Amino acid sequence: MSATESSGRPPGLRESYLFDRHVIAEIQRAAREGIYDIRGFGAKRRLPHFDDLLLLGASISRYPLEGYRERCGTDVVLGTRFAAKPLHLKIPVTIAGMSFGAISAPAKEALGRGASEVGTSTTTGDGGMTPEERAHSQTLVYQVLPSRYGLNPDDLRKADAIEIVVGQGSKPGGGGMLLGHKISDRVAEMRALPKGIDQRSASRHPDWTGPDDLEIKIGELREITEWEKPIYVKVGASRTYYDVQLAVKAGADVVVVDGMQGGTGATQDVFIEHAGIPTLPAVRLAVDALQELGMHRTVQLIVSGGIRTGADVAKALALGADAVSIGTAALIAMGDNSPEYEAEYRKLGSSAGFYDDWQAGSDPVGITTQDDALAGSFDPVLGGRLIANYLRVLTLETQTLARAGGKSHVHNLEPEDLVALTVEAAAMARVPLAGTDWIPGAGNPG
Repeated sequence: MSATESSGRPPGLRESYLFDRHVIAEIQRAAREGIYDIRGFGAKRRLPHFDDLLLLGASISRYPLEGYRERCGTDVVLGTRFAAKPLHLKIPVTIAGMSFGAISAPAKEALGRGASEVGTSTTTGDGGMTPEERAHSQTLVYQVLPSRYGLNPDDLRKADAIEIVVGQGSKPGGGGMLLGHKISDRVAEMRALPKGIDQRSASRHPDWTGPDDLEIKIGELREITEWEKPIYVKVGASRTYYDVQLAVKAGADVVVVDGMQGGTGATQDVFIEHAGIPTLPAVRLAVDALQELGMHRTVQLIVSGGIRTGADVAKALALGADAVSIGTAALIAMGDNSPEYEAEYRKLGSSAGFYDDWQAGSDPVGITTQDDALAGSFDPVLGGRLIANYLRVLTLETQTLARAGGKSHVHNLEPEDLVALTVEAAAMARVPLAGTDWIPGAGNPG
């Protein structure tokens, strides 16, 4: 068969790098519609990530632990700096904030069920706390966002920790979006919004403009909760070093750093692909900031943005994180983008594995929707079981890699257990290029 017959195009054609078919289609869409593209999910471009690092197992110079017969701990305590009741979690993997509005009430319930089954925490999101979520979450973190949607002191006191969201990795410096067709009667009531009207959250908190004001706000939250609850501060990875230090200065117990591979329910595509920095360098910058202040491990660090496997978890911990958080992977674990629903995705003009129109509210699985019929088809008990299984696998994979390096606890992983496959990753993570002792920017090639 000729090249023309197989591709449908004459032979010898060469696609432009700058103006490939995707770029051409987007230019023509923008010209036709006159508005930027809005979508969900996260960055689709190839970015430096944990795949660019390798863990060094033990052999002679290091002594590995034997299978499952020698203990490798996975527990973590979050909020030890000031909180009277820090969180004691069995695993170093938590569920990130996803709002009721962006995802359905049964999906929120499933996240709570799954996290509780394995002894970790889940997080509310923009729009407030649902009774289903609180009832089925053994440990629930309550987000305080610029929008203040659903914010009230009673729910603050019901929570086990509070997370002040300054920014999100997929849109640092930008506010959230919830398009009108996902604002149902219940969502509208919780957020004090008109039904069916697009909601765009503020990009900054209305009652503080800098770290000194943030310190006052943290003090207010501590007073409301009688100094019991850990206070997190979440930032989208951008000017990470200074943001982390200012969060610590303001009094945070825990800092959450969300890299640009993090997902979102809905935002501008130009934000997702072109704002912020990848998770890989963000971890190292955050740890540098904490170490400079002498607060590493005193203030705990949670890293999110593109965590998929136990290998990602182990590498983040080795670089100095105390825990990680998952969002997109949790939705996928519950069945989002499953081939089982291929026919339904085809009806939407998409395909399983490609569906990123979470803002459209037409998710056939019943997760990223507010349509009663679609949401009602999702089983939160089964969803919770799937989440729990996935979290167990992440933990087992992390333990397996830690044991192979001779570690009796996953938090004993350290930067010297890592090497990089690319010069860029070596420079960003500040670990040697594999086969050398060269860290770009920190010495000469070995």
